[in-house]
Amino acid sequence: MTKFLSGPFTWFVAFLLGVLVMVTAVAARNVFREPDEPRQQQQPGRAELVIYSGVDESTGGQRQKLIEEWNAENRDTPARLVSLSRSADAQHSEMRATAQSDVSDADVYNLDTTWTAAFASAGYILPLDPSTDTSGFLGPPLETCRFEGKLWALPFNTDAGLLYYRRSVPGSALPAALPPGPNDVRALRNAMPGMEAGFVTPLDAYEGLTVSALEAIWAEGGEVYDQEKDLVVIDSKQAREGLRKLAAAMDRVDDLPPAVHPKSMTFREDTSREAFREGKVALMRNWPVAYGLLRSGDKPLTDFDVRSLPGPSVLGGQNLAVASSTDNPRAAQKLIQFLTSEESERRLFRDGGLAATRTAVYNDPAVIRFQPYASTLKQAVENAKARPETTHYALFSSTFQDIVTQTLNSDGKLPDDAVKRLTEALNGRIV
Repeated sequence: MTKFLSGPFTWFVAFLLGVLVMVTAVAARNVFREPDEPRQQQQPGRAELVIYSGVDESTGGQRQKLIEEWNAENRDTPARLVSLSRSADAQHSEMRATAQSDVSDADVYNLDTTWTAAFASAGYILPLDPSTDTSGFLGPPLETCRFEGKLWALPFNTDAGLLYYRRSVPGSALPAALPPGPNDVRALRNAMPGMEAGFVTPLDAYEGLTVSALEAIWAEGGEVYDQEKDLVVIDSKQAREGLRKLAAAMDRVDDLPPAVHPKSMTFREDTSREAFREGKVALMRNWPVAYGLLRSGDKPLTDFDVRSLPGPSVLGGQNLAVASSTDNPRAAQKLIQFLTSEESERRLFRDGGLAATRTAVYNDPAVIRFQPYASTLKQAVENAKARPETTHYALFSSTFQDIVTQTLNSDGKLPDDAVKRLTEALNGRIV
């Protein structure tokens, strides 16, 4: 036995044990650290400001252009974008792993609006200076930056769902509710004879499914979680009906195409956009960034327009927060304020198609010339509803996605344990 444990094998075992102890200690330190607990200084003298963010989907890479402008004017504290996965779920995992690392180089996180509570409560981000000027921001996006009475971020870009439609579809044929009913589909088919379905919305198992399912439930007057009562209500008559209608909409009725594209359960925002571009559907639910993406690329599309969804939209977007691992919080906040300034927001929307978070941008004649749907988008953002605020949002959302997928695969029948599973998820537990 002694001989077997000697030599390189012993070193390898010891190495593995050492790594395990280190990882456990790091995780424990980050999990139990209070948000206001003093951080340890890391990498003394590091001047570069590192921003962790999802892929820049703006037309022409406008975020990177803003970074380059910052770098030209702030040579002592240049910034660098680290692009993560396109998937919001994967971004969340990657940012959490970075935040929990003992050698994190993050100075700024570009967080989904639903992550503020989780990152703040875990101590991964620092509250902004109480004197930070928040005037000029749209109310709904700014509200997603607050948690427990503190301001933790500033809104970088906002989002609200829009109904995209081909101009061959007359206004009288646009549905008063989503998903479209049989009469709506008949009118759409008359306007676009070659369509495969009336409507497409992302239903693949990722955050897009959470958004589409919430909007289907809200369209029927239902809710998933009553924030004031701290009660899961997905089993209400209205919520069940919303999911039942969504499931039924993927079935063909008589000789009509289905109301919702039957492949929607494999579609995300990009595949939905391409189905719309190719004329497979007459209507599409998508975010504002799709407007510019449709008009660019190898096959630009111009014969479409947008309007607000006929029902409530989910509020989307990203917020910039100072990472608790930064060794230069003042410069990090200064960078955030630059990136969310009125001029930066104007360029992000006018040139990049990312929905601005500042009110004045939507009234700018130059912006309206490039983005003629600006007033429609502003109204959609102001009327949008936030997703549930919880420190366990990622677990809540993934559990909700599982439940919705089961429901859609069961002809709209909600699983018997849906309420229990979501209640546990909201408390950070997996059933």
